[in-house]
Amino acid sequence: MSIPANHPRRESLLIREKLVEGYRRNIVALEGLIAHGRGECFDYLLGEKTHGFALKAIRAAVAHLLLAKHPVISVNGNTAALVPREIVELAEVTGAKLEVNLFYRTREREEAIAKHLMEHGAREVLGVGDDASATIPELFSERRRVSPRGILIADVVFVPLEDGDRTEALRKMGKTVIAVDLNPLSRTARMASVTIVDNIVRAVPLMIKEAIQLKSMSRDKLEEIVRNYDNNRVLQEALETILERLRELSSSQLILRPY
Repeated sequence: MSIPANHPRRESLLIREKLVEGYRRNIVALEGLIAHGRGECFDYLLGEKTHGFALKAIRAAVAHLLLAKHPVISVNGNTAALVPREIVELAEVTGAKLEVNLFYRTREREEAIAKHLMEHGAREVLGVGDDASATIPELFSERRRVSPRGILIADVVFVPLEDGDRTEALRKMGKTVIAVDLNPLSRTARMASVTIVDNIVRAVPLMIKEAIQLKSMSRDKLEEIVRNYDNNRVLQEALETILERLRELSSSQLILRPY
């Protein structure tokens, strides 16, 4: 689809096209298209920009990944469709492993996502086929299947665009869980150790930049970043920002005039 360069919703439409193409390639589940629409609604409320609270979370998230002994980035269909090259680069910079994990899991989708990531530079992708031989306790969806070389032994797991039940299950296993979620009220956002309330297409590139900067920092400094981070406060700040934006909008001129 050709989208005019001056279209006022060009970026949003390009994102949608990536997801639709991902669906055609068996990377994105049909339900993933619905989930994206729900998230886009919250991006409207946030003004479609990255806020200070998200930057705090990004810094803490990267510090966790750099401190981890076994960091893993969990990849679902929407993540693979929207930021494949960026997620591979983040794994390289932080030393994390990549693992496919899906709610609507089929062998074909696993392989399609792994192939897509490798086309964008990944050297290894876990969680495909027989490699997903371990299980997460107390979880009964297909998301329970994980790689014994990846998520099972991970101490820090980055779960962008995740569902809440697995986030909760991973926390119960004693793992640090990092999430990207535009909805600060979701179970994922409230269960995660670090929640980046931002659009994944903005958040992951910022995580890469932050990781490059923090890699030269001492372990003590990284631990200080982690120690001083308050996820509950970050979620409160996200809600306060949404409230303030709604107050401003509710007292402003909302009608768009064609002249």
